Formats: sequence, structure tokens, C-alpha cells
Amino acid sequence: MDTLYWILIALSFLLAFVALFYPILPGVLFLALGFILYGVFYSFTPFTIPFIIIQAILFISLFVVDYVSNLYGVKRKGGSKAAIWGSTIGLLVGPFVIPIAGLLVGPFLGAVLAEIIVHKKSFPEAFRVGIGSLLGFIGGTIVKIFVQLIMICYFLWVVL
Repeated sequence: MDTLYWILIALSFLLAFVALFYPILPGVLFLALGFILYGVFYSFTPFTIPFIIIQAILFISLFVVDYVSNLYGVKRKGGSKAAIWGSTIGLLVGPFVIPIAGLLVGPFLGAVLAEIIVHKKSFPEAFRVGIGSLLGFIGGTIVKIFVQLIMICYFLWVVL
């Protein structure tokens, strides 16, 4: 049964990484599920107060990185709140319309279209905002990969 338990825990962690590329999936919840599965299958004893506090801070940082990276990328290139919303909608819809490539195309197009439609910006200005959105998303994803790896490594260090 140990093997099955660890497969389920590992699968939940793997789904957390898949969620980085399909943002509609609740990646943070899959990480939490892995921790909860360990507690149910084995014991919650290793989850001390310091462990919970550190993991909670890292969980919160995943949400903050999502928001701040997109905001920073769009604002740095002169974008508006409409571009941020367009980018977010594009991020959620893009991977389903164009599998894999939609992950990059969606936020870019969402930001560009929002700037053109809502703020009547020229295409070159809107394009620049779209690039900012794309760079913010890529940077945020890279940071989230590292944060999730830290969370999993810390979990493994505590339980093994």
C-alpha cells in the first residue's frame, strides 16, 4: 500500500505543476492535497506549527506571484486594468482554444485586444502591452515552479 499512497501523493504534486500550464486547474489545492493525503495515509504529526506557517507563507506567495507578475508586466509596458483583465481571461481561455500554444498566445492577445478595444490604443502600443503581459506571465511561472519545488522539497525533508 505504501507504493500506492506515494503514487497518489506524487500525482497530486504533478498535477500542481500541470496547473502551471493549465491555469484553470487549482494548482495550489493539488499541493495541499498531497500534504493532506500524506497526513491521512501516514500521520499529520510531522506537520508542526513551523511547517504549517512556512507552507502557508509559500502558498500565499504563489497567489501573490500570479497577481504581481501579470500586473508588473502589463503596467511596465504602459497597460491598463483592462489589459490585466484581458490577459487573465486570455490565460484561462487560451490553453483550451489552442492547446499548449494558447498558454502564451492567450494572455498576449487578451492584453492586446483589451487595449485596442477599451482604450483605443494603436496596434504598436497594444502590442507592447501584450509583450509585457507575456513576459510577466513567463516570469511568474518560473518563480512559481521554484516555489512549488521548495514546498515539495521541504515537505519531503520533514516527512522522510
